[in-house]
Amino acid sequence: MSSSFQVSGKNQTALFTLKLHRGDGMALVAMNWKLGKPPRDFVGFAIEYKEPGGHKFYPLKNRLAFAGTEGDVNPNRLSTRLSPIQKFRWVHFPRNAELTGEFVYKVTPVFMNSSDELSYGDSQEAAIELRRETYPRRFNVAFTRGFVSSQAFVDRYEARGPISQLLPGKADEGLTFVPTHPAAKEALAWMGFEARDAILEVLDRAVADKKAQIRVVAYDLSEPDVVSRLERLGPRLKIIIDNEGAHGKTHSGETQAEKRLSASAGLSNVKRQHMGKLQHNKTITVDGPKIKAVVCGSTNFTWRGFFVQANNAVILKGKRAIKPFLAAFDNYWNYGSPAGFGATDSAQWTPLGLSGIDTKVAFSPHSGGNALLQSIGEDISGQITSCLFYSLAFLYQTPGVIQDAIKKVSKDKSIFVYGISDRKVGGIDLQKPDTNVSPVFPAALSGNVPEPFKSEPKGGGGNRMHHKFLVLDFDKPTARVYLGSYNFSVPADRQNGENLLLVRDRRVAVSYMIEALRLFDHYHFRVSQQEAKKAKSKLQLAKPPRNTGEKPWWDEDYRVVRKIRDRELFA
Repeated sequence: MSSSFQVSGKNQTALFTLKLHRGDGMALVAMNWKLGKPPRDFVGFAIEYKEPGGHKFYPLKNRLAFAGTEGDVNPNRLSTRLSPIQKFRWVHFPRNAELTGEFVYKVTPVFMNSSDELSYGDSQEAAIELRRETYPRRFNVAFTRGFVSSQAFVDRYEARGPISQLLPGKADEGLTFVPTHPAAKEALAWMGFEARDAILEVLDRAVADKKAQIRVVAYDLSEPDVVSRLERLGPRLKIIIDNEGAHGKTHSGETQAEKRLSASAGLSNVKRQHMGKLQHNKTITVDGPKIKAVVCGSTNFTWRGFFVQANNAVILKGKRAIKPFLAAFDNYWNYGSPAGFGATDSAQWTPLGLSGIDTKVAFSPHSGGNALLQSIGEDISGQITSCLFYSLAFLYQTPGVIQDAIKKVSKDKSIFVYGISDRKVGGIDLQKPDTNVSPVFPAALSGNVPEPFKSEPKGGGGNRMHHKFLVLDFDKPTARVYLGSYNFSVPADRQNGENLLLVRDRRVAVSYMIEALRLFDHYHFRVSQQEAKKAKSKLQLAKPPRNTGEKPWWDEDYRVVRKIRDRELFA
């Protein structure tokens, strides 16, 4: 059984290449034509997969179809053998991605004749192990789904009840809200995806290990499954909760959580804090004889953090890995100001000692002598040799060194760049490799969309994309990822309580690259929906060109520079 995170098809007679990339809870399937361009009657790829230990291939489904004889749109999802994927890559979420063993993918080129009949070429197959943990028992990356505004959510859950039956209308109602949706348990598990499961698993193990000590730093804290588990820890818990702005008000979820945890853990074990600005960490550290683990990343302990926003959580395990987090907690507890904390060792880069995974952490706020923002900007603008992927909340509302570095590298034609950033007032910004930033406005995230798509819920106001990560040169031995709670801004560097990890590891970099890519594709399709709605056209699969001047669906993939690079980079 292969443990590789990238696997290629071996069929020499197939007309195309196939490369699989392992993601966390997902797989990137990438194809490329071997010689020259595809024939004009090539209409896409059929993709099928087989679970570990399975005996049958099951086709992926496509929401787009070929137009009927009257130009009508089929509203049903169809097998990709009938409605092939007209892209050279696809991110797939296997229903049981956590299964042990190899998932086998079979990809087949599909052709169409002048009578609209389909035929099939030689297939490529490849097998890849996805498994639950990125590096078992050491390092695990986990994502929330972040797709409340999606056709998948509409198909699965909205017909059975409105989103108001799943999520509270206000954050302050989080600890008292009880879902009434008939499929609430299933829906919340689907929305929270691996991140929610991984975080709750750490807390459950902490509760079970009666000798474990738990240290938590929480910016947002109003999710009942988290707070109820923290209550069960009793005096084994010490917690710092942010009290900046609305968090400090008497009716806030954070103040409600403070009262409950003061009763269970004791008043002396609960502290409110906002450092120079925010206490923005989202960390759980467990130190016990049966479990030594840390949760960090961008996921706030709220309904929106788990179920609406696109977030990541990283679970680190081992005595050496938790040591810097325990020290940082003590330093936050003892030094409630940037000057005091910035002078501690916690503000310096510290290796985590994970076997085979080059990882280090630094905590904010930093002092002038150990600030990190400038060095990160220099890494982006001066050290990248191949590609940059990012998913950064607030990027275009945060002028400064990181925004300048991304703009600079985006103008370098030798560097491939895809990025996504949440806008200040609704919507999403997409950074494409042609240096253009495409806005996806709130209207495209819900409301009327072209056939065959259905209206999607917004999931309330506020951020939808909450990640804070950069992936540099995922395809090179120098691959690295910056991630954490850190927003890559001056306040994050010099004022807030934050954590920032630097991981130099290709498996981890590929996982975050796929996450950036699947989010980019999701929202880039909203741009297509906006354009189709404006043009009063329908979204359909393209048939082969049959009239003078018509182009095949893949024409831009072989003519437009950014699409050529996209096609070649992953396959």
